[in-house]
Amino acid sequence: MSKSVNPLAIGGFTVGALALLVTGLLLFGGGQLFNTDKARFVIYFDTSLNGLDIGAPVKMQGVKIGEVVEIAIQLDPKTIKTYKPVVIVIDRNALTLVDGGKIPKALTRAQQEMNRDNLVKAGFRARLETQSLLTGLLYVDLDVYPDKPPLFVDLDYKGLIEFPGIPKTTDELRETAEEVAKKLRALPLDQIVQDFAESLKEIKNLLASEDVRKSRVALAKTLEGMDKTISTLNRNLEPLLKDTSKTLQSTNLLVQDSRAMVRDVHQDIKPILASADKTLSTATAALNSAQDSMAKVGDAIGSESALNETLESLRDASRSIKNLTDYLERHPESLISGKDN
Repeated sequence: MSKSVNPLAIGGFTVGALALLVTGLLLFGGGQLFNTDKARFVIYFDTSLNGLDIGAPVKMQGVKIGEVVEIAIQLDPKTIKTYKPVVIVIDRNALTLVDGGKIPKALTRAQQEMNRDNLVKAGFRARLETQSLLTGLLYVDLDVYPDKPPLFVDLDYKGLIEFPGIPKTTDELRETAEEVAKKLRALPLDQIVQDFAESLKEIKNLLASEDVRKSRVALAKTLEGMDKTISTLNRNLEPLLKDTSKTLQSTNLLVQDSRAMVRDVHQDIKPILASADKTLSTATAALNSAQDSMAKVGDAIGSESALNETLESLRDASRSIKNLTDYLERHPESLISGKDN
């Protein structure tokens, strides 16, 4: 007769098995299943992933902040295009704020997308770079590339948030070289070489032509004549320059003498002008007195009297002398050069 199964033993075995399973997950999984300080993103690189392995570092401007945990390849049957999702894990503890505090946890998907959008807006892009030229291993570099537009594939891979990726530096250089080579291949090189050869032939024929030879002879003669002309000018200019220098010196002396003469005349004429001014003042006073007297006897003499005409002539002469005196005082040099019209 068989023994009955003890339910307590079965329950204890089951609990022990579950405890061993949880312990194994914690030991071999590093506690990542319960670690909320990890942020997971998926990146689609439109390039070869040769050299990128699981466990490759993820760096932000040279500082390791995570690692690659998954690499896959997908095929679109409609377009026959392949997509290569790369899953990265970023350790939140590797990033700190400027005050030393930790970055707040993004508990919801909306918060994670907002953090991603802030990084993308600041210019951060994901790019594959070479760890070592010797091994050819790659790593994921998160750096600022504001001139590179963020490209999203917008595919759902295990519900992960996508981070934009850009081509490798080597791929860009190769594409640039291919574009240059394509443009060079599009050029009609054969026609260019042929035209250049014909141009060289025409230049050679032109240099060997009779017209060019005559032009060289005429040019040599012209240069020889110019040399003789310059020599003649050099011989004739020297005495001419000497005469010009003497003339300038004589002119300078003449100007100095003229200035001294004008200065002397100005000094000599001052007392004459002062005396003439006094005389004119006296004559004016006398004429005014005479005019008053004539006004009293005007009835006896009459307007057409000879004495009246004499007084008018004296007054005009007095005015002319005064004007001449004023002009000479302002322009004494006119005694030598004459009065300007």
